[in-house]
Amino acid sequence: MKDELLFYSAYQEFYKMAGESEIFKLYCQKAFGEDFSQDGFSDINQLNKILSMVELDDNSCILDIGCGNGKMLEYIHNKTGAEIYGFDYSEVAIDSALQRIGNIGNFQVALIGEIEYPESKFDLIISMDTIYFAPDMTTFISQIHKWLKPKGCFICGYQEGDVMKKTDNQDTTVLARAFHKNGLTYSVINYSKETYEMLKNKRNVIVSMRKEFKKAGINLWYQVIKGQTDSILATFDNYQKKNARYIYTFRK
Repeated sequence: MKDELLFYSAYQEFYKMAGESEIFKLYCQKAFGEDFSQDGFSDINQLNKILSMVELDDNSCILDIGCGNGKMLEYIHNKTGAEIYGFDYSEVAIDSALQRIGNIGNFQVALIGEIEYPESKFDLIISMDTIYFAPDMTTFISQIHKWLKPKGCFICGYQEGDVMKKTDNQDTTVLARAFHKNGLTYSVINYSKETYEMLKNKRNVIVSMRKEFKKAGINLWYQVIKGQTDSILATFDNYQKKNARYIYTFRK
């Protein structure tokens, strides 16, 4: 049953709100530098950093795992001309993507571990705060490897201290262990400091927009978003004892 999946019902409501609220769109632009209907740890600086790590053009093919309503893929397509694919478990999110950019992208409602793509299909596969939903991360990493073209690249934004418990370091995470079990060599950037600064900005923006959220009838989401930033009330030294963010990359 989908209702039993992690955050499923909440995300259905979230993407309905994100598709309707001009106030939430403005919040995303102020907090993250671009409106991708974000609910997490990624801003425009992080996405542009990721895009600088790969060479993409209109002959490239990209898959976004957990693509939400497709706004991030739309941004990438507009910058590069790349062919875009995405899947998400939220019907509301995928309906929004299909209505807005279904003519330029391939979007499906699907679950990690239950969807399949042709072997050697993609130049780039990205996962921003979604790989945690994999029922078996080792198996899913093997599947991702199969989907990549030779020399293709997988890039993952991975947070500890939220859904995933904090481990000792970048080589002890559940994702790192999945790479090891598949015999894959990866590189990793510790992005914790940048994320801490992003969360401080996120908190400043949401607090400054409290009245707008209340007037728009989405005060519940104000409370949720503000709560997501409570971790930055600690100093960075204390923050990183319980939280970490990494950008992992492997190339086929």
